[in-house]
Amino acid sequence: MRERFSRLTGSDRIRLEEMDTFRSKFVIAGGGMVAGYAAKKLVELGVKEGELAILSADNSLPYERPPLSKGFLAGRDTEDAILINGRDFYGSRGIDVRLNCEITGVDPAAKYLTLKSGETFGFEKLLLASGARSRRLKTPGANLEGIRYLRSMDDSKAIGKLAKASKQAVVLGGGFIGMEVASVIAQGGSEVTMILSEDRVWQRLFSPEISQFFESYYAARGVRLIKSAMAAEFRGASRVESTVLQDGRSIPCDLVVAGIGAEPVTEYLAGSGIETGNGVIVNEYLETSQPNIFAAGDIANYPDELFGRRRRVEHWDNAVSQGEHCARALLGERAPFRHVPYFFSDVFDLSYEFWGDGDGAGEIVHRGDLSGNSFSAWWLKDKTVVAAFVMNRPDEERNAASSWIESRQAVSAARLADAGRPIGEAL
Repeated sequence: MRERFSRLTGSDRIRLEEMDTFRSKFVIAGGGMVAGYAAKKLVELGVKEGELAILSADNSLPYERPPLSKGFLAGRDTEDAILINGRDFYGSRGIDVRLNCEITGVDPAAKYLTLKSGETFGFEKLLLASGARSRRLKTPGANLEGIRYLRSMDDSKAIGKLAKASKQAVVLGGGFIGMEVASVIAQGGSEVTMILSEDRVWQRLFSPEISQFFESYYAARGVRLIKSAMAAEFRGASRVESTVLQDGRSIPCDLVVAGIGAEPVTEYLAGSGIETGNGVIVNEYLETSQPNIFAAGDIANYPDELFGRRRRVEHWDNAVSQGEHCARALLGERAPFRHVPYFFSDVFDLSYEFWGDGDGAGEIVHRGDLSGNSFSAWWLKDKTVVAAFVMNRPDEERNAASSWIESRQAVSAARLADAGRPIGEAL
């Protein structure tokens, strides 16, 4: 392969017309949160002008994803406000950012990427960060106008615009996206119905008591919940007018938002020799099966040393932590990725946080008043803390959560449940 080089001088990229091949020392394949935070960390660590390129299929610079189902969706946050780095950050540091740039293949041996445009882009070290796409409905009528998914800034803009005119909205799914979107739309004045395939809100994560709290909280704010149900059909002339459930019930609606999960974007890796399986398989250093190629964020299927299992995480904290870890790895640092899984959420006027993994826990201890909005929950396995939920509690509880999980702290369930005791007395 004949290679030519693009040149970067300050904020200007000089691209010769005859060039059909480009190269950077470090390339990030993807333009999401991993790219934004990895670029910021690389700059902090001294990456030189012209050494970094970001190839993004998105049409916007890297931005924060949580506001898409919160403040940005509600119209409180602007596009510039949710950018990870300012608009002049990349050009002023000689970082080559290419938007609307779709990657169709990777050749690890020759060290180049094939682009949909027909061009190729060479690298010395590569960070795969192509993220995930929304899982799509296969239900009859799913192509009607007014049925939307939330993954990108454009998605959030479209849902926000439709929500302003909506009178009756249906939200499919009772997890992270479903709960936040339902909250925003309901606060905008639309009647909202949440349809859950499970028998309670966020069954995979919450305890039955926490699910009951949120179900009551949503119901008190006008959100109707239909549990253990699935959409069988969407009806309407050209745009959605009703959602028909499997039991035959019909719910009038002019907007449907489906929060039914996401799938990692890995098709472009076919034939590359990079091992995939529910994402990109990486080792404890976030290295793929091919040398000098790393993966981070939604696509990284990594070995969680704290819990002894493989994990793929689609939350803000994971993208930030792995993006920064891989930035250091690109510059030669070799250290295992060891991190307590964490996420946060805002719904209506509540904010809560969750750490760890409650799978396999033998006991859940609740602390505080579950009839109010200030309580915590602690998942114990063999008397040690493996997960924690904290909402409106003293900082001592927030601080204990991550450290106890990482250290596998043994506690007394009885003392932990006694909110009258300082949490430190649970040890």
